[in-house]
This record gives sequence, structure tokens and C-alpha cells, in this order.
Amino acid sequence: MDNSLHLAKASDPYSRKLSNRWVQLVLGILCMGLVANLQYAWTLFVTPMDTKHHWGLSGIQLSFTIFILVETWLVPIEGWLVDKFGPRPVIAVGALFAGIGWTINAHATTLPELYVAAVISGIGAGCVYGTCVGNALKWFPDRRGLAAGLTAAGFGAGAALTVVPIANMIQSAGYEQAFLFFGILQGVLIFIFALAMVRPKPPLGVKISPRLVTTKVDFTTGGMLKTPMFWLIYVLFVAVAAGGLMATAQLGPIAKDYGLAKLPIHLFGLTLPLLTMTLSIDNLCNGFTRPLCGFISDKIGRENTMFIVFAGEGLAMLGLMKYGHDPIAFMVFAALVFLFWGEVFSIFPAICADTFGVKFAAGNAGTLYTAKGTASLLVPLASILSAGGNWDRVFIASAGITIAAAIAAKFILAPSRKRFIDSANESMAQPSYGAGENKMVA
Repeated sequence: MDNSLHLAKASDPYSRKLSNRWVQLVLGILCMGLVANLQYAWTLFVTPMDTKHHWGLSGIQLSFTIFILVETWLVPIEGWLVDKFGPRPVIAVGALFAGIGWTINAHATTLPELYVAAVISGIGAGCVYGTCVGNALKWFPDRRGLAAGLTAAGFGAGAALTVVPIANMIQSAGYEQAFLFFGILQGVLIFIFALAMVRPKPPLGVKISPRLVTTKVDFTTGGMLKTPMFWLIYVLFVAVAAGGLMATAQLGPIAKDYGLAKLPIHLFGLTLPLLTMTLSIDNLCNGFTRPLCGFISDKIGRENTMFIVFAGEGLAMLGLMKYGHDPIAFMVFAALVFLFWGEVFSIFPAICADTFGVKFAAGNAGTLYTAKGTASLLVPLASILSAGGNWDRVFIASAGITIAAAIAAKFILAPSRKRFIDSANESMAQPSYGAGENKMVA
């Protein structure tokens, strides 16, 4: 390329604006918000599909499990593609798959068709999610918790703006029309935003808080997988994510079994069915907690924040079990479950980059994100445990696991991770690390 042309491009005001890390963060948040319905609006479609086709809740919810598995377990590949080719092509492909997936849902007349749509939708959501979170970690080494939290907040809270319109369209025009309209709309908008995404450039002059325990070594994904530290973090992610996924997928059936789903609720001048109102509030809480807890973890440390919020999630589940038959209590404790659960999608990517470096952050964080897919395998188990409308066994098991994870984060993960990072940093002087698996930061 001619040098004058290169300089012209570099000095172009539009290019400079796109290369601003805050602009890229906003674009990532918008893409995440648009793809959020693929997961968080799903519960609105379950009962209408079962009413029309009589497929059974277990058969329909298997589609949700397939979606989560594909979305999460392919993210390492998508993250590798982002590290190699940049964010733009990966998000653009994700937009196409997201739109096609819901279009197939709109026309599905058999469960296998629904499962095919789940695979396609999962690929689309994974492309968008893995890319945007990886980008945030690379652009903001000084504010990883906050940046990952704001990005993940788009995925957590994005659906809050569309829950009511989707529910209204399902009621007035049928669930098929809602799938078709919102699937195409979301896909087109994500594709447009993808065109403005650029490859991250390490910001100059940033300072990382001395309170955070961070590595100076960049682990490749292969090197990371060989460390026991990764698997300890992975197990904790699975434990905490499982409870939240059960609530996400099963909140509709729980409200129905409690006889609350269609109860009119008056709040902020609106009158909506309790389930619709609860989902809107829950998605806002789910989004709000991600940047909040990410910011807090930047200040007081990752494990200290984990201890507080993991324990809070377990207590909120027990509260929903004991008091959830009351309409107001149901809304409050459901919101608390989402408030304490949603932060896992900001803290875990941040702790991954802290522990294993930023150069391969998209691939590494994507690999850790597969823990969400592993946790989703427990969602059908919730339907079995809750046979006959008894959800107590589900709440007790989930709360126990989550509270145990809180204790493990504080008293096992924190000291183990410090020893691991200290050992890795001491090896910086060596020409290679981990038998050639990892590369040193210059």
C-alpha cells in the first residue's frame, strides 16, 4: 500500500473515531443487546409452542439446552477466529445465523426442526457474544471487570426492552410472527453494527490497579488448558451458572405452577401479567449487576466479589422457594436471583484475562465460557426434579451448590491463584513458558 494512502486512512476522522475504545465498547454493547432475545426471551415462546403442537415442556426445553451448548462450546473456535481475523467478519456471520435461526423457529412444525434452529441460533449468539467480550478485555486492560460487565450487560439487559413487544406480538399475531419479525430485525441491525467494528489496539499509558492479581505472561489456549488453575475456575463457573440458567429457562413454568403467570400487576403506571413484568425487571437486574460487580471487582478483587454475590444468589433461591407463592415476593426474589447471578459473565472473563493474559483473551475467555454450556446440561434435570410442580428440590440443590462455590472462591481460589500467578511471573526471564505453549509479554 502506498504510504500516502496509509497515512490518509490513519488520519481520517471517521477511522479515528471507530478506533476509539469507548466507541468500540458501545458497538459491542449494542450487538450484545440485539442478540440477547435468543436466550432471555425464549421462555415466552415455550407455552405457546406447547399449546399449539403439544410437544411437551421437556421436548421444547431440549431446544434451549441445545442452543446453550452450541452457543458456548463453539465460542473457543469463534474466539480463535477473532484473535486471527478481527471482530468484523465474525460478528457479521453471527448476525446472519441469528436471523436465520429465529426464521426457522417461526416455520418449525416438528421438534427436529426446532433443534436445527437451536444449533443455528447458537452459532449466531456465540459469534456475537465471544467477539464482543474478547474485544472488551483487549481494549480495557485497566478496567477489565467494568468493560466485560458493560458488554455482558447488553446481553443481560438487552432483552428487557423487547420482552413486552414480543409478548404483545405473541398474544396478538402468534408466536410464529414474533419469531420471524424480531429474528430478521435483530439480524439486520447486528450486521450493520458489525461493519463498524475494528481490531483492538492496546491502549497506551493505562495503569492497572495494584489490588488486582494479574499475570505478565500470555498463555495460549492450549497452555491454559494444561493448568489445574483453569479447571478450578471452570468448575466454579459451572456451579454458579447452573442455578441462574435454571431460573432463566424455567421461570415461566414456575410462575405457571405457582398460579401467578397471568396475574395482573400494577407497577410504575403499567398493568402487565406478572410473568411479563417479572421478566422485564429480571433482565434489567441481570444487566445492571454485570458492570456494577465488574467495577466492584476491579476495586476489591475478583474473589472477594465472588464470595459476596455467590452467597447472595444461593440465599435468593432459598427465599424464592419459601416465599415465592406470594406475587410480590416472587417478583422480588426472582429479581435478586438474576441480580446475584448475572455478574458471572463479567467477573469470570475478567479473572480469565487476569490469570492467563490478554493477547489470546478472546480464545481463552471463550474457552472458559463453555462452562455455561456445561451448566445448561442441568436445565432438563430441573424439569425432572420438579415433577408434579414441586420446585423445592431444585431450589435447595442449586442454592447449596452456589453457596459452596462462594466459600471455595474465597478460601481456595484466591490463595491458589495468587501462587499460580506469582510462579508464572517469576518465569518471565525464560525464553519460553510452559514448554513452548505460551509467549511472554514484551
